[in-house]
Parts: sequence; C-alpha cells; structure tokens
Amino acid sequence: MESSMERRRKRVFDTIQIGHRTDWVSRAFDYFIVIVIAVNLFVTLFSTFDESEPYAGIIDIIEGVTIAIFTIEYALRLWTARYLYPDKKPVPAAIKFFFSFYGIIDFLTFFPYFLPIVFPAGVVAFRIFRVIRIFRLFRINSQYDAFNVITAVLTEKKNQLLSSMSLILILMVASSLCMYSLEHEAQPEAFKNAFSGIWWSTSTLLTVGYGDIYPITLLGKAMGIVISFLGVGMVAIPTGIISAGFVEQYTRFKSLATTEEHPLRFVTANVYSTHPWCGKKLKDIVFPPQLLLLVILRKENEIAPGPEVTLQADDKLIIAAKRATTESSDLDLREVRIKDNHPWVGHELRELDISRQELVLTIQRKGKLQIPNGSSVIKNGDILVIYKRKSR
Repeated sequence: MESSMERRRKRVFDTIQIGHRTDWVSRAFDYFIVIVIAVNLFVTLFSTFDESEPYAGIIDIIEGVTIAIFTIEYALRLWTARYLYPDKKPVPAAIKFFFSFYGIIDFLTFFPYFLPIVFPAGVVAFRIFRVIRIFRLFRINSQYDAFNVITAVLTEKKNQLLSSMSLILILMVASSLCMYSLEHEAQPEAFKNAFSGIWWSTSTLLTVGYGDIYPITLLGKAMGIVISFLGVGMVAIPTGIISAGFVEQYTRFKSLATTEEHPLRFVTANVYSTHPWCGKKLKDIVFPPQLLLLVILRKENEIAPGPEVTLQADDKLIIAAKRATTESSDLDLREVRIKDNHPWVGHELRELDISRQELVLTIQRKGKLQIPNGSSVIKNGDILVIYKRKSR
C-alpha cells in the first residue's frame, strides 16, 4: 500500500504537470505559472526603461518573488521526477529530468539570479541569462497544434531548405571572389581579402545592403546589379518552399474531410494494484473474443499494446467492444478507412498530418490487425483506429 508521503508526492506531480480537464487544482496551477512567467518577463523588460528607476525597489521584490516560485517549482519537479520516468529510480529520474530540455530551461530561469551572490563582480554579465526564461513559454506552446504545424512543415521540407541554403552559400562564395577580383585594386581598403567580398555578397544577396562596402568600378557595379537580382531569387526560394509546405498541409487537412470515418464504441478499465492482471504481460492475459485492447494509458503516456508489455497499477485500458454500450466523454476513438488517392497512401506513420494529440493505435490490412510503429507505411484499403486526447 502506498504511504502517505508517496500519495502526496503523486498528487504534487499531477498538480504541476499540464492539468487534466477535470483536475481544477492542476489547471489553476497551470494558469498561475503562466501569470508568473508573464509578470517576470514584464518586469525584466520594464527594467530596461529609464522610467523604471522610481520603481526599482518594487521590481526587485517582484523579481525575487517570481524567482522563488520558479525555484520551488523546479525543486518539486525534481522531487516528483520518478513519476515522470516510472522506469527509473528516484535519483536517476531526477538526474534525467535535470539534463532534459525542459529541465535545463527551468534551471536556467532561476539559477542566474543567484550567481551574483556567489560572483558579485559578474552581476552585469549574468543579467543576460534572464532572456533564457522566455523559453519557458515553449512548455505552453507545445500543447497547441499551431506551433506543431510550423515544426511539421520545417521538418518535412528540411531537405529542400538545405538544398536552397547550399545554393545561396555557393552563390555567396562565387560572387565574393568575383567582386574581390574586380574591386581589390580600385579600393584595397574596402576589399582587402576574399572575406570582405563575402560580407558584401551576404548583405547584397539577403537584400540588406548596409552600404559600408560597395563597388565603384564599372565591372564591379555591373556584377553588383546581377548579384542583387540573383539575391532576390535566392531569398525567395526558401520562402516559397515554406509557403508551399503550409499550402500542402492545408490541402491535406481539407482532403481528410472527405475521408470515411466511423466512431467506435469502447469501454475503459482501470487496473488496480489488487487486480489479477496487475504485473502480468499481455501475452499471458486472455481477452474475450468480442473485445480488442487498443491502448494503455499510463500517467501522461499512451502505450501501444504488445505481447511483452506488462500492466502496472493505475493503468487505464481502452478497449473496443463490438457490443459495448458505455462510452466515455473524455475519450475519442475513430475508425478511418483509407480510400483511393488518399494523401496518406505510401507515407510512413511518422509522416502523417495528424495532431500531436492523436495516436494511430491499430492498422487493419486485409483482415489482419497490426500494431503500427513510426515506419509503418499506409496502404490503400487500410483501416486505421485513431485515438485522440481531448483538450485539457
């Protein structure tokens, strides 16, 4: 049986994580942290204005209070890291969180505040670390699909973007060498070496044109005109690639509206510590033939059922039932039938244009059920069962 300390630790973990829709305490904590981040950023920006000098004392108090809140929150996340990484013991779990992306961001949001206490001489230099706290907003932003669509487009078009960047780099080097050859004798101070030409080509190709270095010879001016025209085209290439990516995403989402979908009836089952299935592998459990185990919800994670998966206490099983009559308002399962010319056909599962809130649980192909992975390729005639987490 869980001790009272472990129950409190578990409750703290549930509270400081992204809140469930039904957990008003956790939701309130999320809003509270967002407000604290906003206030902290505001005083940081406001302190750079001359008008803030009369309020310097209040700003220091507000900053101290918000930093104390960040410090306490970080300590609680270390204390509850064992629930974030249930496969690790408390100390290794805390170490893993410390070196995780959000762990480092959380640490850097408050730690630089204490550095001047240890190193008073570096107080001005350490203030630059305050800008890092803005990255805490990624914790909020990652919960919304608008941010995910941007990253999805950049990931999908990364090869084309790298190719366009390579073309720009080649053109920069070529134009810098040409300009150096044409202008070095006329203005040796401006075009001392090939690097001076690279600076000129960069500012010209990117249509910035600072004007600190410019050609004065007839051939140099002619070359400058050509490079300027090429620069406009080169900059337009990655812009067009990204724009095309967004158009493709929109087109695919529109095409999904015509996809044949069927809602599934399903039931949920909780596995308690005293349940006979607790601690058993799925291959050792016999399910009734009219039931199909679709997904295992374990804390904040969704686990695809496999024969070697071991059920643990507090697991929630999502089961599709042919004759089920009970449905949960917190869950959303749908069946998607892949037809001819569907945009998913031929793509790996990791490439699908689905929300990060959705998970493809099973693929039925020619009457056989498959548990997919990221490299599974969608084919014509497949039937996908998709589970969607409701917004929290």
